[in-house]
Amino acid sequence: MSQGTRVEFRGVNKTFTQGRREVHALRDINVTMPAGSITGVIGYSGAGKSTLVRQINGLDRPTSGEILLDDRNIVGLKESELRKLRSDIGMIFQQFNLFNSRTVAANIAYPLTLSGMAKADRKRRVAELLEFVGLSDKGGAYPEQLSGGQKQRVGIARALATNPSLLLADEATSALDPSTTRDVLELLRRVNRELGITIVVITHEMEVVRSIADAVVVMENGRVVEQGSVYDVFSRPTTPVAANFVATSLRNTPDMVEAEALQAEHGRLFTITMAEGIGFFDAVSRATAQGVRVNIVHGGVTTLQNHSFGRLTLRMTAPDQAAEQAIEDFYQALQASTTIEEIR
Repeated sequence: MSQGTRVEFRGVNKTFTQGRREVHALRDINVTMPAGSITGVIGYSGAGKSTLVRQINGLDRPTSGEILLDDRNIVGLKESELRKLRSDIGMIFQQFNLFNSRTVAANIAYPLTLSGMAKADRKRRVAELLEFVGLSDKGGAYPEQLSGGQKQRVGIARALATNPSLLLADEATSALDPSTTRDVLELLRRVNRELGITIVVITHEMEVVRSIADAVVVMENGRVVEQGSVYDVFSRPTTPVAANFVATSLRNTPDMVEAEALQAEHGRLFTITMAEGIGFFDAVSRATAQGVRVNIVHGGVTTLQNHSFGRLTLRMTAPDQAAEQAIEDFYQALQASTTIEEIR
């Protein structure tokens, strides 16, 4: 079992010239990805996430700063040294990047052939990998005969061929349907769990991060604007871009049409982030004791990294002045411990 590679960025900047304009692709990146972890790097197009991942395998070099793989600074290494480094890093691509003229088995064997492995050993290793990714009967097939999910499984098998300690997945599920995406993400989680490989997942889909990652790095305009455990970032995002990504994943906040319909009814509406330790139920009990009528009108709760988490929309109705004050007290009490917004 691999120990996994620890990845650390220290003050990394990347600039380049585009016409007469200087572009800052990465700005003062300071991130640590622990050995054996799965880290999701998320951001909209142009945020710098793909530039970030290219620094890890030396396909691109930073303008300044340090990039450490297991405490070894790879910035400034010679190309021959980088080639050796890349043999310990697997890559998974959005469009699979398979050779259409080669069989599945030959695609998986390709990096082993380049490494000089003997034919019998290659055959044995390919058989192991086909079994691991659930394609034991597809070795003789060609990519055009496979579904998108099967092609990505071949891509994962090929990335694992040389027993890497680090796996980089760049938008690996963007071309797949939701059901196939879940299967591929479960396979990646299994790779991490059983083989101990560090995985860095580049994505613009927060659902991918929610499904498999231990930690998340949120990027915007070349900067890391937020980072932390998936639970912490989901339960209390501190930047608008992170909050937007969380909302797209959970889909448990009323959309504009639903919110307008809910507002047509009497009472005040609050959307509340549900997380452990926020005192939600105590606050509701105090409000109802003062005569407030409370109805859950929208939302959902799920489990995230072994914690309960979700969002609820409440309608709170006050029959008198005391109950109106109790609603205000409820709002103020939860503001200190979670995200609560009144829908107006």
